[in-house]
Amino acid sequence: MLSYQHIFHAGNLADVHKHGLMAWVLDYLTQKDKPLTYIETHAGRGLYRLDAPEAVKTGEAAAGIGRVADWFGADHPYARVRDLVVAEHGPAAYPGSPMLAALLLRDMDSLMLAELHPQEFAALNEVMKGRGIRLENRDGLELALAVTPPDPRRGVLLIDPSWEMKTDYDTVPRALDRIARKWPVGILSLWYPILADGRHRNMVGTLTKTFPDALKSEVRFPPHRAGHGMVGSGMVFVNPPWGLDQEAARLAAKFAELGG
Repeated sequence: MLSYQHIFHAGNLADVHKHGLMAWVLDYLTQKDKPLTYIETHAGRGLYRLDAPEAVKTGEAAAGIGRVADWFGADHPYARVRDLVVAEHGPAAYPGSPMLAALLLRDMDSLMLAELHPQEFAALNEVMKGRGIRLENRDGLELALAVTPPDPRRGVLLIDPSWEMKTDYDTVPRALDRIARKWPVGILSLWYPILADGRHRNMVGTLTKTFPDALKSEVRFPPHRAGHGMVGSGMVFVNPPWGLDQEAARLAAKFAELGG
């Protein structure tokens, strides 16, 4: 299915969770003078406008980053990137994870982004042109399996599907296991929604058994509207960098203040 477009949800509380942690990881890794590889399997368009009709219609950004931006001080990498994007593109601009990576990483680093949706890929290509980034209009899990282990081997993978298809809950963890076997030193991160119907639970259990030393970060928040299925956000990090557990705990405490 290719119906999903993230503009309806950009900047929501799940994005705050995911982007806050991913920005921290990338900033931590770039403190060492060694090159790294960043691979993203479901990149989206990379840059969003929170005043777009789609974003305004759902109101998720207003209830998300519009409400909790002060969770991140000016020196936090998530806030730094958002400030750069706003300065260049205006106050309604919001960076997706590809833009976080593009602005936090260095010339020595390698970036590979996959996006299957043709319109989203066209927008991503426009946003990222001239940055020396490898872009692929293809299935992102196939790309990750094809290019791992990358050169340089030090690096990060982000798997961030739309979870539109129920089969994703079986195919994604299997793909992650295969990638981990090919790239045992990579920091492999997976985002998933926490749903009221609990369909994520078996997958999380499988991941916990497959990767017993992985870091799991889950946060809860009130549903955005009555009947809304997503009630939280989860991330699993295989080979988490030192200190990420503390940042995840700090962010979880902030989410706990919202209830849910």
